[in-house]
Amino acid sequence: MVATRARDERIEFRTTPEARRLVERAVEVSGSNLTDFAESSLVLAAQRVMADRERFVLPESAVAEWEAINAQSARELSGLRELMARPSPFEE
Repeated sequence: MVATRARDERIEFRTTPEARRLVERAVEVSGSNLTDFAESSLVLAAQRVMADRERFVLPESAVAEWEAINAQSARELSGLRELMARPSPFEE
């Protein structure tokens, strides 16, 4: 038995005729269908955007340097301290 993913969510958007033709040609060349092509392309783009927001990867050679930087005491920023002491303009 082959497991299939349930697709019950829709994403719709408008595009130009030129972009549509390009996508249709890419779908044809890839041997895919529009849904699979669009989904995989959108997911890949979303993963790229989210990559640096979800995980932080350093090469082994940079780990010690990173840890040394993080072990340093925080600098005193008087302007920031003053700013944080002010009442919030968003509170009622």
